[in-house]
Amino acid sequence: MNATGRQTDLIEDYVAALTAALHGPARVKARMIEEIRDGLADTAAAHTGEGMPYHRAAHQAVQEFGTVEELVPSCQQELTIAQARHTARAVALTAPFLIACWYLAQAADHGHAWLLPRTAQLLAVHLTGVATVAALLAAATLAATGALARRMPTPHRLPLVVAWAGTTASAAMAVTTLAFATVSALTTNWPLLAFAGTLAAASHAAVAASARACRRCSRLPTT
Repeated sequence: MNATGRQTDLIEDYVAALTAALHGPARVKARMIEEIRDGLADTAAAHTGEGMPYHRAAHQAVQEFGTVEELVPSCQQELTIAQARHTARAVALTAPFLIACWYLAQAADHGHAWLLPRTAQLLAVHLTGVATVAALLAAATLAATGALARRMPTPHRLPLVVAWAGTTASAAMAVTTLAFATVSALTTNWPLLAFAGTLAAASHAAVAASARACRRCSRLPTT
C-alpha cells in the first residue's frame, strides 16, 4: 500500500471507530460523522500545506481532535438529545391517533350498546389518558430541546423519561390494536373498527422502534 493509502486509512480508521461507538438517529449521526471526517481532512490538508508529510499531517489531525474515547461522550450527548426529540416527535404525531381511534369506535357504535361496554369504557378512559399525557410530555420535550435549549440546559434524565413515555404510549397503542381487532369481529360495523385498529397498529410501530432506540441512547455515557 502506498503512503497516501496509509494516510487515508488513518483518518478512516478513526472515523470507523467513532461510527461504531455512537448511537442515535441515522441521519443525524451520518451528518455528524461526515462533519468530523471533513474536519479531519481539512486539518490534515492545512498541515500538509505547511510542508508536513501527509501521514504525519493525518496523525497530527487525529491527535488534535482527541481520541475516540475522548470525543464519544460529547458526540453521544448530541445524538441522545436528537433521539429524544425524534421519539418525542413520533409520540406527538401519533398519540392523537390513539384518541381518534376511540372516537372512531364510538362513532361505529353510535346508537348501539357495546358488546363489552365496561371493558371498552375503561380502555377508552385509560388509554386516551395515556395518549394525552404522552403527547403533552412530547410537546414539552420538543420545546425543552429546541428553542429553550439555548437559554437553559437540557435536563440530564429527560431522554430516559421520553424513552419510557414513548414505550408506554406504544404499549397503549398495541392494546388498542388488540381491542379493536377483538371488537371488530363482534360487530356489524367492523370496517371502521378495523381501520381504527390498523391506525393504532401503525402508530405503535412508529413509536415503539424510536422509543427502543431512545432507551438505548439514554443508557450510554455522555458529558
